[in-house]
Parts: sequence; C-alpha cells; structure tokens
Amino acid sequence: MSETMSETMLSFARPHKAISALLFLLLGIQCSLSSAAENDFSELAYDDAGEFNFVRVQFDTYYGGGYGYGPWSIDFPDADINFLRGVSRLTNIRVMSEPIVLRFDDEGIFNYPFLYMLEVGQGGGLSLSPDEVDNMREYLLRGGFLLIDDFWGQRQWDNFYSAFSQVFPDREVVELKPDHEIFHVYYDIDGPQMIPALFRNDEFGEQGINFATNHAILDDDGRVMVLINWNSDMGDGWEHTYHPSYPTRYANAAYRLGINYLVYSMTH
Repeated sequence: MSETMSETMLSFARPHKAISALLFLLLGIQCSLSSAAENDFSELAYDDAGEFNFVRVQFDTYYGGGYGYGPWSIDFPDADINFLRGVSRLTNIRVMSEPIVLRFDDEGIFNYPFLYMLEVGQGGGLSLSPDEVDNMREYLLRGGFLLIDDFWGQRQWDNFYSAFSQVFPDREVVELKPDHEIFHVYYDIDGPQMIPALFRNDEFGEQGINFATNHAILDDDGRVMVLINWNSDMGDGWEHTYHPSYPTRYANAAYRLGINYLVYSMTH
C-alpha cells in the first residue's frame, strides 16, 4: 500500500475530519464536458494506489436478487468504469482502473470514503441484515459518504425509506436546495438534474416523471452522509456516454453531478 493511500485511509478513519490532503483537487483545471461522449479515454494513466476507486454496494431485496445479479448490478460495470475515466479526465484525482463491489457488512467499506448504490426501491426494497445496518451506520458516522441513484416514484421511495429508517431512525431526511454547497463545490450546478434513461427525455422519464429532487441524511455537524438522487438516473448517463442515441447533455450533467458529490465526499 502506498504512503498516499495509507494517509487517505487514516484520515477517513477519524470521524468528522475533512481529508485536507485532497484539497488539491479543487485546484485542477476543469476540462470542458461539451464533447464528453467523444473523448478517447484509452490513454488514461491509472494508479493502482490512487485516491479513488468506484465502490458499488451489493444488496439483497425482499424478493431476492442480492448474490449474483439483481437490481444492485444495473449499469454494471460500464457506468462504474466510465465514471472512473471521467473523474481522471476532468479532475486531478488519481483513480484506480477496476471498480469493485462490496456489501455493507464487509469491513472493506471502511477503506473507501465514497460508496454508490442504485435501484433501492425495486424487488420490494432493501433487505438489510442487522450486521449491514450496524456497519452502514458506523461507516457513515465515521465520515463515509453514500450516493443513492436511480429510483423513481412514490412507491420506490417508500420502499427505500422503510429500509433506511432502520439505520437512522432518529434522523430526518431533508431536501437539498439549489444553493447547497454540494452543487457548487467543483462545478456550479443549478440544483438537482433530471437525467433520463436511454431512449427517454426531459418530458418522459421513468414512470412519466419529469422532475428530480435531491435529499440527504446529515450528521450532527450538517455534513451530508447519504445523498439521495430521486427521479434521476446518473448511472445511465455514465453507462451510455458513447451511445449514439444518448444525448451528450445528459451524460455531461451526470458527470458534473457525480464529480461534485465525489469532491464533496473527499473534502468533508
């Protein structure tokens, strides 16, 4: 393990401490995203001991689909790989080349400050074991960040909320307004963005929904521990970066939002 990686993990293990060593990210030149779908990422230099690797959370649902393939694996691995490429291209963050998959009850999650999960409302919602609930709570209170993406409509929201109320029964889920720091920490973004799936558009997202909101669970200091991207699909924006039928503006929005969330997670 490199000295840089060791220092990053040590900083993460201290509750409520910003990872100051990574503030240099904000000094990087922000490359234009206008042609993100046309960029050739084949020559990127990956770093096996980089500051960031994409960690996707594997989970069970009430109707199965945890081990093996299920809702947790949608867009995998193309979305994960393309996001790593985008982070490397658009920031000074050193990234690893191969995304990984972990469960909440795996102690390995404590090595990574940023976790991603999606489709948390499918299959009857999440089915979390007591060990997963306890480990997730500890991870988040230590300073970890969880991004939840790509679930739509009231029924899926209710399924999500039922599971997460086990983790933080005493904490409110709050809506983030467009002036929140997380939308301005790297790129200036006008709040949540409705990013549709492939072959959909602004007027017709999943379930006919045409608006997005961002919600959060905060720690005692007001830090976002869980970012909830409701009625939007960043994963499709990353996965279909090169798809000729996927509008570049949606992919651009997905990278901007994802990078803002990542930079926030690594500096708070």
